[in-house]
Amino acid sequence: MAERPEPSVYSIAAHRGFADALAAGLLPRYHDTNLGLARLTLLLPSRRAARTLSEAFIRLLGSEDSGPGAAQGMLLPRMVVVGDLDLDEALGPLLDPLGTAEIPPAIDAGRRWLELADLIPAALDRLGRTPLPVPALLRLARDIGQTMDRLIVENVVPDRLWDPDVLDTLEDMAAHWKDSTALFYAVQALWRVRLEELGAVDAATRRNLLFRHTARRWKDDPPATPVIAAGVTSSAPELARLLRVISELPEGAVILPDLDLSLGEDVWDELGNAGSPRAGSPRKEGRKEGRKEAREEGREAFARGDAVTHPQYHLKLLLNRMGIARGEVRPWHRRGEAAAAPERSHAISSLFLPPEASTGWIDLPANRRRLSGVRLMESATPEEEAQAIALLIRQAVAVPEKRVALVTPDRGLARRVIQHLRRWNIAADDSAGQPLSQTVAGRLLLLLAETMGKQAAPVPLMALLGHPLVARGEARRDWLRNLRRLELALRGPRDAPGLASVTRRAEKAGLAEWWNGAAAMIEPLVAAEEPAPLNVLLYRLIAAGEALCGETLWAREDGRALSAFVEDLRDNAADLSLSIDPRDVETILRDAMDAVAVRPPYGGHPRVAIYGLLESRMSRAEMVICGGLVEGTWPAASAPDALLAPGVLRALGIPGGDFRIGLSAHDLAGAMGAPEVMLSYAARDLSGPAIPSRFVLRVRALLGESLLEQHRESEIPALARALDDSVEAMPADRPRPCPSPDQRAVKVSVTALDRLRSDPYQFYAYSILKLQELDALDAEPTPAWQGTLAHGILEDWHNRKGTLEEIAASRLREMNAHPVVRVLWRPRLLQALEWVARQIASDPERKPILFEERGEMRVKGIRIHGKADRIDRLADGSFAIVDYKTGKPPSGRQVENGYALQLGTLAMMAERGAFGNDAGEVSLFEYWSLGRNDRSETGFGYIDKPLKIGRKQSGVKPDEFLPRMKQLLEEALDRWILGDEPFTARLNPDAPVFTTYDQLMRLEEWLGREQ
Repeated sequence: MAERPEPSVYSIAAHRGFADALAAGLLPRYHDTNLGLARLTLLLPSRRAARTLSEAFIRLLGSEDSGPGAAQGMLLPRMVVVGDLDLDEALGPLLDPLGTAEIPPAIDAGRRWLELADLIPAALDRLGRTPLPVPALLRLARDIGQTMDRLIVENVVPDRLWDPDVLDTLEDMAAHWKDSTALFYAVQALWRVRLEELGAVDAATRRNLLFRHTARRWKDDPPATPVIAAGVTSSAPELARLLRVISELPEGAVILPDLDLSLGEDVWDELGNAGSPRAGSPRKEGRKEGRKEAREEGREAFARGDAVTHPQYHLKLLLNRMGIARGEVRPWHRRGEAAAAPERSHAISSLFLPPEASTGWIDLPANRRRLSGVRLMESATPEEEAQAIALLIRQAVAVPEKRVALVTPDRGLARRVIQHLRRWNIAADDSAGQPLSQTVAGRLLLLLAETMGKQAAPVPLMALLGHPLVARGEARRDWLRNLRRLELALRGPRDAPGLASVTRRAEKAGLAEWWNGAAAMIEPLVAAEEPAPLNVLLYRLIAAGEALCGETLWAREDGRALSAFVEDLRDNAADLSLSIDPRDVETILRDAMDAVAVRPPYGGHPRVAIYGLLESRMSRAEMVICGGLVEGTWPAASAPDALLAPGVLRALGIPGGDFRIGLSAHDLAGAMGAPEVMLSYAARDLSGPAIPSRFVLRVRALLGESLLEQHRESEIPALARALDDSVEAMPADRPRPCPSPDQRAVKVSVTALDRLRSDPYQFYAYSILKLQELDALDAEPTPAWQGTLAHGILEDWHNRKGTLEEIAASRLREMNAHPVVRVLWRPRLLQALEWVARQIASDPERKPILFEERGEMRVKGIRIHGKADRIDRLADGSFAIVDYKTGKPPSGRQVENGYALQLGTLAMMAERGAFGNDAGEVSLFEYWSLGRNDRSETGFGYIDKPLKIGRKQSGVKPDEFLPRMKQLLEEALDRWILGDEPFTARLNPDAPVFTTYDQLMRLEEWLGREQ
């Protein structure tokens, strides 16, 4: 029997830079004088890794010590991504593609997602569960797909969920875990039947079959040319078997990144034994039979004590599944080059020791603790951290040929750094990309969906029509001018849904022609009111998008990504039986688009790179900045699987969520191999104090107090803070504008008189500067809106234009009130108005004679104007002035102090016949409030008199009321309108005021400092 060939497995230490060291070692080993490296095939983990390695070859061939082939150039090796679904075709002659004809094609990921969502209702029905809304179905389908892939990658069939050990584990768990496990299995059963109907398999299943076929083929018939697997760290069982075969090929090798060959055997053993043949626990009688069955099924024990968060754990799992001992792994280096092992590698190895081995830190000498070239930088906030990182990059770029890389899983931090770098005209691209939903084109699609779901509500409609891609070109200036006018017309409470109400407001604003053209473009969106298939709704979205944007929608890289996304989703949704409510489309699309990363095109600074954790693997730079090192970011928070409990996963032999912490630790260990390393974190985040990453805490503990200060970076954060420092701005003084006599000569309304005495600055801003607050889009109904509605109804009712209910319905229709507003306000309003009707009817001797009548008078030559809500003639021939209030009326104290002059001023005007009435005495002054009153028969309405009557302590005596109001009115006119007194802001702090002009008067800058 032939001896098993010795495996060729190597490791490249972190401090050497994986891609550069790999290229430097491949060139002397596999270079051919005529063909260069063309005979060599490299199996790499990702397309990003292939690009990184290509750049490493280019750097090597351009260097002085590149060796043979550099001067005349050289053919690079064939680079194949190991997880390619067309691996058989990518390998070409190395693997007969016809031999994989029996392997079914993989179902498209988008198609599987929608198919699973289609199957879940049937599974819920079988289990007697409550149906779910469509967005929840699609989220659940995504979770089920992720769990399916985890099981497939680990070679675990769903029937294993009924193994006795799994059932025993489930027995002690909460009911929701049992329910989710049962649902997962039920969907799996339906899915397997559906896959057979489609004649396809899951993508992860196809990869396993390709790995298995390739391993079998190469084991029986080794390829004649060299095959190297480099940088592959996935511990999937089928891939591990293929790597074992590659390591035994005559001209094959497996090269691992950052395997710690100096780690002590006791520490290596402490990591755990998952993946080794002895790890499987016996399930039948006899340990031998149990081990055999465990090996056949790939069952492995992931014990609770395993150090799964250690950066070497996944590599040990891979070696165990390959059946290779760590002692068989050799260092990778150039021929004739000795393996290097700097002191920092020993310190990094000590840094990530598992719990029991970490006790050895006590006896570590200082030279084994020192992390030369590594610094820690603490910033106060994420914004300051981004500024400091940008400054570090700027400093590094100033050094010729120096490369710098920011590695962070925090995409928000990466975006801030990119923006800060623009200060120095440094263009940096985030190679991890950004979610499609956050791109310009992606945002447009979501706005289209939101406009459709909310039936052209003002906020999404204005955001859509003002999007940067809409009406691009020479016509955009006119488009935006008309859009701003439409926005002003739409401000205030929302009208009825649909385009008809927008059309009415546009016509009033003189925008009919422009709006008709815009409305025709978005008509398909608003026409979608009933549930419809997803592909039908997508057609409407795209039709409206192309009408608004034309070809610019698809022009850039995000547009091309959006085009591919939409086409894929639309084609896959064609056979979907689920009907989607238009209101749910925006949520569904956002969830799907968040999973699509859009990467920037080439064109950034050649020596600046910004990577995510996946993209940073195999990369190399002279300076590496590890940013966002806080708990929950790096490492990310460990989230359990949505459907299978951690205990169930362990029983199935699948690593739990903590396994990802070990991967992020390995990414950090690899990054710390660079010549210069900065570990950066912020003391706070947006929600409050942040906890430094456990990795940072380990660095602190390893260094100890004596060395920590030497590694702390404090200068850069201070410079970053100083970068935007400016001369301290002097706080504003209390405003005291003093306009000229001509500017003061304005007409005064009875409502503005209250502002004049309580806060003269508000009168100045409103009546002299003519500044009025704009309502927000889709604003809540304000008291002014309610008051206008109530006064209009009462006016029509007093003029006998119908019943209160008929008039209210008509007025609400005229105001195009949103149905929700009608439902909320109409019943309460009618009850209050019913109280008014009863109150008037209860006193037949009191006759209302004027309603909503305008009038004016002159006092000291100043025109005073206003509107009387109602004037009644009493039995004795005198008048009663009634002022309706939708809320609480002014108190007697306010009237007494001159902060509510309206009622008294209207009475003065009535006595002079200013409202077209006969001149006469006013003897009664009343506020009729439409607010809640539990003592009222209707529950609303009460009368308040601002006079000191009976036991009432505040107010003015009846015989002194009008003289007092006249005195206060003339005093106000003499001081501010006819005089030269400044319009001082918040002159009377105790007076009730509006906050409309607080920002204009810069209130917070001087409040508390006023003299």
